[in-house]
Amino acid sequence: MLHKNKLLTTKDSLHTRNLHRFPYDFDILVAACRALESFVFVNQYGIQSIDFSNAEAVKMLNKAILAHFYKIQHWDIPANYLCPPIPGRADYIHYLADLLASSKDQKIPTGKKIVGLDIGIGANCVYPIIGHQSYGWRFVGSDIDPKALKVAQQIVASNPDLTPFVECRLQHSASNIFEGIIKPSEKFDFTMCNPPFHASLAEAAAGTERKWKNLERPDKNKLNFGGQHAELWCKGGETAFIANMIKESTNFAQQCNWFTTLVSKKTTLPSIYKALQIAQAVDVKTINMAQGQKESRIVAWTFLNVEQK
Repeated sequence: MLHKNKLLTTKDSLHTRNLHRFPYDFDILVAACRALESFVFVNQYGIQSIDFSNAEAVKMLNKAILAHFYKIQHWDIPANYLCPPIPGRADYIHYLADLLASSKDQKIPTGKKIVGLDIGIGANCVYPIIGHQSYGWRFVGSDIDPKALKVAQQIVASNPDLTPFVECRLQHSASNIFEGIIKPSEKFDFTMCNPPFHASLAEAAAGTERKWKNLERPDKNKLNFGGQHAELWCKGGETAFIANMIKESTNFAQQCNWFTTLVSKKTTLPSIYKALQIAQAVDVKTINMAQGQKESRIVAWTFLNVEQK
């Protein structure tokens, strides 16, 4: 994939199967989504780009990426809902594929027999989109926000490739994660989650301010990627959220091969490992990821031995 007269370099920190390891080719993306064209300009380095502090520009970029790479023709989210950077989201999916392959002689399992649970599908539905279009997996997506879930359902219903393979379920209890979502005798190959990692609104606002400084913009009143309360922060932050997830996962130990979650803060890891030790997880894996200067990791655990998996 080439820009005009410019060879693109790979983003080596991304997974080798990630389709977004090259810088954005805006000619191709504009062809996939004409609405993106008005946001594209040539920057001071003579390279096409967009204003990443502009929420509408970022949303149109996502629409174009989903249309070109994942054949999703109908995708939209309401204002102020999380518009995630797709390359990092794709990395989570590809590392999950590797995790599943580790139990299957290193062969990545594909097709509708593989079922994943996305905790916090959000209005964007991005993980099920990438997971199904990349590997043919089926998904259940849960969310506590009825409006977000309704939008995700509309995305699924509007794209025939997704409709038979993605089911959205409302989580009615703010204190539950798997309870009320996983049905009796239902089995999943994996669960995944991008938990709210801030502990308070003030902490989330501070994170937003740092992001705006990185973008060199003085206007700090909004997030360029959006985000609702439940998407950005919860009492106790990701430490408390993941601790609750681990505790609750013991009630569904025989119904899931791998439980997984993103962990944004490295300082959260010791408490996670301690909680998993108390929960008597049979196997625990930590998968490091990076996107540019941002580092994160996936923590995965199972209560099943090799034969059971």
